Amino acid sequence: MASKRGRMAQEVNAGSMADIAFLLLIFWLVTTTIASDKGILNILPPKQDPNVPPPEIPLNERNIFNILVNANDQLLVEGEYLDNTDQLSDDIKAFILNFGAPNAEAIALYNSLPESLKSMANRDPKSSDHPMQGGAVVSIKTNRGTSYETYLEVLDKVKKAYFEIYAERVGITTEQYRALSGKTAAEKELQDRGKEGIPMAISIAEPDKTGGN
Repeated sequence: MASKRGRMAQEVNAGSMADIAFLLLIFWLVTTTIASDKGILNILPPKQDPNVPPPEIPLNERNIFNILVNANDQLLVEGEYLDNTDQLSDDIKAFILNFGAPNAEAIALYNSLPESLKSMANRDPKSSDHPMQGGAVVSIKTNRGTSYETYLEVLDKVKKAYFEIYAERVGITTEQYRALSGKTAAEKELQDRGKEGIPMAISIAEPDKTGGN
């Protein structure tokens, strides 16, 4: 009887459990997608030589579209308080497409625009001279207490204004233009044709120290 009970009470062989666990680990590593935070894709300027002062680029005040964001995430745009950013992109587009004091190149640029953008263009002498280099700059200035979310929201609205202009010039939607990678000759041609003569001139000033640590 004793030998019979001994045969019935055999231990479970757990020698293969380690192999099974190892295979499950490999399966998890192969099938799991790990998200990575890419941050903001901005091209930073090259490091300046400390012995060489930066060049001074004179700009008329009317050629700068000022956006100020305080420590409470409140917006002061061109001297007026805004409760939200809903109208911001349209205001920036009107500023970019203003031809208040166009030179010969700016007049040629205006003539090359599609009718849909020409209808948006103004000739306000109190606003920007023209969309070309040095003629229209969008300035964003924040505070140390400004939330990261509000800063990104404002920056996205500014870029949206440019992308809408670029997309309209080449006859595609804004989403299609933003999706262009520039990896093919056709995509690069669309990107260059959209931006030609209208650079994305965004100035991000150093935040104020008041209102934050």
